[in-house]
Amino acid sequence: MKINKDVKLIIGMSLIIIAMLIIVPIFLLNFNLESLKPFNINNSVVKESLEIELLKDKKVKLYKKSEDKVEAIDLEGYIIGVVAGEVPANFDEEALKAQAVAARTFYVNKINNPCKEAAKKDAEICDTTHCQVYMNKDTRMESWSKKDADKNWDKIKKAVEDTKGQVLTYEGKVLEYPQFFAVSSGKTESARDVFSSDIPYLKSEESKGEEIAPKYKSSVKVSTKEFISKINKKYPNAKISESNLSSNIRVESYTEAGGVKEVKIGEEKIKGTEFRSLFNLNSANFSLSVEKNSINIECTGYGHGVGMSQWGANIMAKDGKKYDEILTHYYNGVEIRQILYK
Repeated sequence: MKINKDVKLIIGMSLIIIAMLIIVPIFLLNFNLESLKPFNINNSVVKESLEIELLKDKKVKLYKKSEDKVEAIDLEGYIIGVVAGEVPANFDEEALKAQAVAARTFYVNKINNPCKEAAKKDAEICDTTHCQVYMNKDTRMESWSKKDADKNWDKIKKAVEDTKGQVLTYEGKVLEYPQFFAVSSGKTESARDVFSSDIPYLKSEESKGEEIAPKYKSSVKVSTKEFISKINKKYPNAKISESNLSSNIRVESYTEAGGVKEVKIGEEKIKGTEFRSLFNLNSANFSLSVEKNSINIECTGYGHGVGMSQWGANIMAKDGKKYDEILTHYYNGVEIRQILYK
């Protein structure tokens, strides 16, 4: 009788062990597949998933500069606000998608390399052009007409949702500098010419058709006295005066894209980017003319000129290009890859 009980016990335990050996691996397999399953992976423009995982409820720590406060925002909701803040809602959907991917890439890089100004407030990124412009739904919709507001927001939201989790990579790594700007002069600038760093995916590229952009052309007139004062204050070695100015100002060299690389004023060679900043110009693609009582500066384009031209992206989209074609045009040798949300 005792033997029978032992046999029954052994048989029972064996059945339990066998069941566990079958059921547990199936459970674990299903769990792993589900937890690592990327979304949008059937999209043909996405090469493969990145070995980057973010929590589904990941919050962007955004420093709102004008309010001097930090706000926690859902990642994809934040991207909607950036696209809304950076480009017009009447842009083509493919241009909006391109902006969404570039903006998401910019933020993902800031997770480990936060904006210095934001970091002082224990945040990751700021909401101005120093990083990328962010506008919340209420603020952005107030700037649109009532009849267009909902439609515009939904259009931007869809562009972000259609590219959810997608970022730009170069040689398997998320781009450190996914730069973008408003309007080009017909060609984008290389990073080497503007930032003095040779970044392989930021080369000078054709960007045609942007003459229709509102800020394609601009001009600034500076009084001779103000011009001389600003130059001599910042560059004492220039030693310019009203009597010698006209013969002591000339563009010394140009960038590959046609921007001013260096301008010589008196005895001083000044970088085009520094000159742009000093006189608050729309771009470093400018020409100078000395008039009787003023200096006239004519600019082409708007922004630093490196990376993706936002208006150029819209022109490409209206010509039938898809967002991946736009992105790979402006960022050399990049791939679009997927973040995994866990």
